[in-house]
Amino acid sequence: MAKETKTKTKTKVTKAQKSDRRRHTIQAIWTFLTNSYLMGFFEGKIYQGKFKSVCVPGLNCYSCPGAVGSCPIGALQAVIGSHNRKFAFYVSGFLIFIGALTGRLICGFLCPFGFIQDLLHKIPFPKKIKTFKGDKFLRYFKYVVLLVFVILMPMFVVDFMGQGAPYFCKLICPAGMLEGGIPLSILDETIREAVGFLFAWKGVILAVTVFLSILIYRPFCKYICPLGAIYSVFNPVSLYHYSIDKDKCTNCGACAKVCKMGVDPRKTPNSLECIRCGLCKDICPEHAIKASFSIQDKKEMPKKSWAKSQVPKSLDDK
Repeated sequence: MAKETKTKTKTKVTKAQKSDRRRHTIQAIWTFLTNSYLMGFFEGKIYQGKFKSVCVPGLNCYSCPGAVGSCPIGALQAVIGSHNRKFAFYVSGFLIFIGALTGRLICGFLCPFGFIQDLLHKIPFPKKIKTFKGDKFLRYFKYVVLLVFVILMPMFVVDFMGQGAPYFCKLICPAGMLEGGIPLSILDETIREAVGFLFAWKGVILAVTVFLSILIYRPFCKYICPLGAIYSVFNPVSLYHYSIDKDKCTNCGACAKVCKMGVDPRKTPNSLECIRCGLCKDICPEHAIKASFSIQDKKEMPKKSWAKSQVPKSLDDK
């Protein structure tokens, strides 16, 4: 029996690894598609075509030479910080629509910088850090970054023309530095000659992010990313959701152990921190975790489990 259980678990681990590889393939394809203006990398120029006015769902720098769309966080700051104080109807509507439809599924599958962090974490290191003291508290910092650097500062810290700046992109975003700052400074001599303290500061942030990504799974997503903060609040209510069939769940804990975001799906299958990578679903030996767009399934699954839990043992045994 023990040997059979061990074989079953090993098979599930292999299945989870294959699932992860499929996810990385989707991430790679999407990263290429959203950065497919290859001429930009040769000319050192940013694509300015009609598609640039359309937001992509993941965090992908507007200034990347290959970017064919706009980063929603950059677009949100640009509208909020404009001198005529326009409300970002399009960007806000876009974020609400994507969040209500998928939650943080975007973080797991369609975010180029999330993909980069995934690859960095695969680099071997003597001691990987799964959690640490203060980890849960630091998870709230991304909401502070969203409020302060993406909303309040562009709105109130303005120049003499009343124009705010995209402060998150300017002062913090390591994705912008990696995808836009470094390539453009290499390709454009004018930009290269203009680099100074701010470029060095963001270079330090990028270097720290890269190093931490090797040690900790997706540190930027967990503690800093304002886009992840927006999508996360939709996780409990989004159309795409996870549900646990408690009739099948044996509380073996395999799903919690495999989760790289530190979520226990048995307790909170739609946690704010879940990026819906699907590893917990694939590792479950009883297939108790289900991912679905079905509203009916979301309503019925807990009801079914609750009903059985109320049946007396004596009757259940019969």
